[in-house]
Amino acid sequence: MRKVPFINGQFYHVYNRGVEKRNVFEDKYDFLRFIQSMKVFNTVEPIGSIYAISFNKRNNKKLSNETTKFLKSKKGILKKKLVNFICYRLNSNHYHLLLEQVADNGISEFMKRLGGGYTRYFNEKYKRSGVLFQGVFKSSNINSDEYLKHLSVYINLNDRVHKLSGETTKYSSWEEYVEGNGFCKKDIILGQFDDDRKKYEAFAEESLGWIIENKEKNKKIENTLLE
Repeated sequence: MRKVPFINGQFYHVYNRGVEKRNVFEDKYDFLRFIQSMKVFNTVEPIGSIYAISFNKRNNKKLSNETTKFLKSKKGILKKKLVNFICYRLNSNHYHLLLEQVADNGISEFMKRLGGGYTRYFNEKYKRSGVLFQGVFKSSNINSDEYLKHLSVYINLNDRVHKLSGETTKYSSWEEYVEGNGFCKKDIILGQFDDDRKKYEAFAEESLGWIIENKEKNKKIENTLLE
C-alpha cells in the first residue's frame, strides 16, 4: 500500500518506463493497444480477461472491430469511471499520464489493470516472460493550477522536450487540445485559457521553451523526467 493514498477529485502525474529502459512499444499496434486499454479498463465494473476481446491480435482492423463490439456491449457500465484522463503521452520506452481520480482506489485499480493487461499482451506477442515495466508506477500529486498547466505542456509535447521524431510522436493528447474531440477531460486546463485553444497553444509554446531551458535546474521538472 502507498504511504500517501490517492484522493478523489485530485490530480496526479503517473508515469513509468520499461525495465532496463527497454522499449515497451515496438510498433504502431502496440501504441494503439495501450490507448484502447486505457479506455476499456477505465470502469468501476470488472471486465474479465483482456483476451476475451481479442486485444492480443496483431491485426489492427481485427483489434479495432473487437474493441468496438466490446465497448458497445458494455456501454452502460463504462459510464462510471475510475479516473478522468486529463492528458497523456506514449513514448517508445515510457509513458506519462495526467489523471484525476474519480472513484475510491481508482488510480491504483486502473493502473493495476493497465500494467498487467498490457504486459500479458506484450509478452505473448514478443515471446518473452517476466516484468515489462520498472517496478510500481511512479506518481506525484499536482497541487496548484500553475503546475497543472505547465505539466500538461510537458506531457503533451514530451516528444519535443526530448527531441524525439518518427512514429512515437503521434501518440499523445496534444491534437485533442488544439483541434478538439478525443477522450480526455480538457476543461480543467482549457478553462484557464477561457476555453480558447489558440491561447493554450500559445502558452504551450512559451512554456515548452522554459521547460527545455530549465529541465536540468528546476527540481519539479527534473523530478518528472524518466531519463
